[in-house]
Amino acid sequence: MEENANDAADGLAGLYHRVMDYPLFNLGESKFLVSQLVVLLLMVMAVFALEFVARRYVVLKLLGRTRMQPSLQYVIGRILGYVMIALGLFVALQTVGLNLSSLAIFASAIGVGVGFGLQNIVSNFMSGLIILAERPISVGDYVDVGGVGGRVREINLRSTTVVTNDNISIIVPNSDFIANTVTNFSHGDPKVRVRLPVGIAYGSDVQKFKRGMIDVALANEDVRRDPAPDVFFIGFGDSSLNFEVVVWADDQAFRPLRFKSGLYYAIEAKLRELDIEIPFPQRDLHIRSSSHRLPVEMADLKAPPAQG
Repeated sequence: MEENANDAADGLAGLYHRVMDYPLFNLGESKFLVSQLVVLLLMVMAVFALEFVARRYVVLKLLGRTRMQPSLQYVIGRILGYVMIALGLFVALQTVGLNLSSLAIFASAIGVGVGFGLQNIVSNFMSGLIILAERPISVGDYVDVGGVGGRVREINLRSTTVVTNDNISIIVPNSDFIANTVTNFSHGDPKVRVRLPVGIAYGSDVQKFKRGMIDVALANEDVRRDPAPDVFFIGFGDSSLNFEVVVWADDQAFRPLRFKSGLYYAIEAKLRELDIEIPFPQRDLHIRSSSHRLPVEMADLKAPPAQG
């Protein structure tokens, strides 16, 4: 019975060695075995795990103690991570016995693939490097690109994640930030100007209206005192005197609808308090007398006979 157990163990060991020594493909004069693939996969997993831990330690522990901007900390962490991954993969390939010179044929195939079908991927990759280097956008910025507006949450080499005010994550290819016009509401100075069109009835006291709108703006804690809010007379409309209330605020581009809504509620209440009317559209119809008479014919409308 003991001999049978030993035979079974020897059989399993032999099967294990045959599987591990099975050649998957040839690279030049060498063979790439299953055992080498297993070691390579384990080393790649270890490289990515080490990169994740090291990047978080550098960004959160070391750079987090400095006065460096969070966006710059993120860029440094990303670049460090990519360098670690490249070095780790190089060491892993050398460890399993893969001579990089033997991969030249695969590099040639990749070059052909880039020429025919990978232009977008390479374009996004290069655009990601440009974004990380030049930093036209940073994590935390509020941007609008191609009609997509939101806060930048993450910048990767291929794409950038933008989160809208509706908490919807949109993946934007990095090439869009390079090829298209990008509006960055947070770049340099977070201060933004907000315009609120308001129309009042003809005959209203415009000076009283202006003072009331200034009071409404200054009563809002999000409105800056410098530059001071102002009211501009835009023109004479068909039914109203048209004004524009202009205020400055910090970071209100992140939530423009909520900010404008709060101001409009306050403006409506102030207009009621000042007894200033918001007019309805009006049209004047002029009927002139004439010696010419228009003939009018009366038609006898009869109901159609009932069916059935």
